[in-house]
Amino acid sequence: MAVKSAVRTKVKLDPERIIAAGLELAGRPGVSAISVRELGTMLGADPTAIYRHFRSKDDLMRALLDHIEAASVAEVDATAWDDRLRQLTSRTLAWAARYPAIAAEAIVLTTHGPGELATIELMLDAFREAGLSDEEIVRHYALLASHSLSGAAGMARARAESGGDEDVAQGAWLDEPLIVDPRKYPMIARYGAGLADLRDLDLLMRGVEMIIESAKRSAASRTDGP
Repeated sequence: MAVKSAVRTKVKLDPERIIAAGLELAGRPGVSAISVRELGTMLGADPTAIYRHFRSKDDLMRALLDHIEAASVAEVDATAWDDRLRQLTSRTLAWAARYPAIAAEAIVLTTHGPGELATIELMLDAFREAGLSDEEIVRHYALLASHSLSGAAGMARARAESGGDEDVAQGAWLDEPLIVDPRKYPMIARYGAGLADLRDLDLLMRGVEMIIESAKRSAASRTDGP
C-alpha cells in the first residue's frame, strides 16, 4: 500500500513582503509591540526565516520605522519653509497614530535608511531657506528632530498601551492632578490647575511653533546685524 507523503508548501519571503506584513500587524487595534513569532504565523513561515532577511528584531523595526518616516516625508508638499516643518510634524504624528507599535521605537532606534535621511534633509533645507547660519541650522534641526520624534514616539507608545485609543493624543500631560500642601508647595498650588489642563498634542505643536519662531528671530538678527 502506497503511503502518501505530506508536502509542505515552502513560503518564499523577501524584505518587502515581511515589511508589508509588519505594517499590517502593527496597524491592528490593541497591538502594542511587534512579535516575530506572530509575524511568522501571518506569513505562513517559520519565524526564524525572517532573520534571513533581517539580522535581528531591531533591524526589522528599523526597516518598519524607516518605511513610515518615508511615508511622512512623501506627504509634505507645502511651499513655505515653516509650513513644510509644520506639515512634516503633523504627518509624522498621523503615521505614528496609524502604526503606534512601530512609531514607539523612534525614541530608541536610528534607521540610517532613506526615509530617515529624507526627513533630515527636509528639515536642514527648511532651516537653510529660513536664512540661518550653518551653526544655527544644525542647532534648530536638532531641537526640532528631538522634540518632534520624542513627542510622536511618546504618544504612539501611550496609544499602543491603551489598546489603540484614538483620543490618547489629546490626553493630559499629567497622569493625575497634583494635590499638594499649599504652604509647602505654593507655586504648584497656584499653577496646578493650569498644569492639569495641558494636553500632549498641544504642547508638541506649541513646541514646534517656538522652534520656528526661534529660527525666524535668528535669521532676522543676521539680516539686521552690522
